[in-house]
Amino acid sequence: MPKITDELSALDVKRLAHPGGNRNVLISVGGVPGLHMQLTPKRGRSWVLRAKVGTARRDIGLGGFPAVTLAQAREKAREARDMISQGIDPIEERKTAKAALATAQRRGLTFADATDKYLAAKLDAFKNAKHRQQWRNTLETYAKPSLGKMLVQDIAVQDVLHVLEPIWTDKTETASRLRGRIEAVLSWATVAGHRTGDNPARWAGNLKELLPAPSKVAKEENQPALQIDDAPRWFAALRTREGFGARALEFLTLTATRSQEIRGALWEEIDLDKALWIIPAARMKMTREHRIPLSGEALALLRALPRLADNPLVFPAPRGGQLSDMTLSATTKRMHEADIKEGGAGFIDRASKRPAVPHGLRSTFRDWVAERTTYPGDMAEVALAHRISNVVEASYRRGDMVEKRRKMMGDWAGYLAGVERSGNVVRIG
Repeated sequence: MPKITDELSALDVKRLAHPGGNRNVLISVGGVPGLHMQLTPKRGRSWVLRAKVGTARRDIGLGGFPAVTLAQAREKAREARDMISQGIDPIEERKTAKAALATAQRRGLTFADATDKYLAAKLDAFKNAKHRQQWRNTLETYAKPSLGKMLVQDIAVQDVLHVLEPIWTDKTETASRLRGRIEAVLSWATVAGHRTGDNPARWAGNLKELLPAPSKVAKEENQPALQIDDAPRWFAALRTREGFGARALEFLTLTATRSQEIRGALWEEIDLDKALWIIPAARMKMTREHRIPLSGEALALLRALPRLADNPLVFPAPRGGQLSDMTLSATTKRMHEADIKEGGAGFIDRASKRPAVPHGLRSTFRDWVAERTTYPGDMAEVALAHRISNVVEASYRRGDMVEKRRKMMGDWAGYLAGVERSGNVVRIG
């Protein structure tokens, strides 16, 4: 049994001083058998519990003074003696816990690092750098502030909710995409061995029970489209405007394509002799090659364009790179404002009453096919590069169907120019 000594007070402990010499000195402070204050020649002070563990005598460190007070040292000493009474060696227990912590830290991965590793592993899955940047920007803007420094193994459902709830109602589409991206990163982390258990960002049977369905919160609005009857007047006004931006918008209208496909168009993709534009899969939203038969108006536009030396783009920006999406949007906006100044009603969407935008021109084309022609709807869907049934799409990708689509695109160009060209167009009024 350790010798029982009188209990020293906190003031007594504070006044303890090394007696001199070059060796450390242990002074019993009482309160718990074996508890000592260790004094060093250089005025260092720490707590030591001297106890017998099994057959071995142990000096168990309990921390330095004054960081660990007298009261705290006595409490630690009592806990250590309780462990000894249960047959546990406090020193070995501490070594085991320290080793486990070191192992966990080596295996631990923060959400921010997991995002970087996931993106590095999945580069080929993304169609372009812009898509990769959108992924990273969304996670960095909304998820990183809360989850970035957390270990992926510690992220729970409530942590994901903390990220999503503030934007779930106001930015539903963004929040829904963000949830899927967080789920993808955590799924990768699980497979890579950095976490275990269910994915806290999973929707079915998980967040679905805690958040309202995106479709119930906000409905995705269609892009404002030019009204069919306004299309010829709008197209005539467009043709009076100069610059690559206006010509790019004109070509977009004639081909019913997307802004990104027009802005990235290369001369090598276009065969003027065959009147065919072939957009490679890498540049398409559906990652499939898209063949577009070019009308006479589209060919005339292309042949009139200047080709800049050492620039492969059909519609280059003034400084040589791609036109920005805002260039096309700005052109439509100015046309709307100019029409109003001239006494017109502007160019607005029939349902939303908002000014038409470039992407809405695809809807105008689709409405024209449905309401003003006898062309099959599936043919229009192929022209728009929409995903439809494989059987139908396969048939429309044959050469004869391309030629039928050529006739349809010619009629569309004729309608825009105010010229009726075939019996497939229905006369209104």
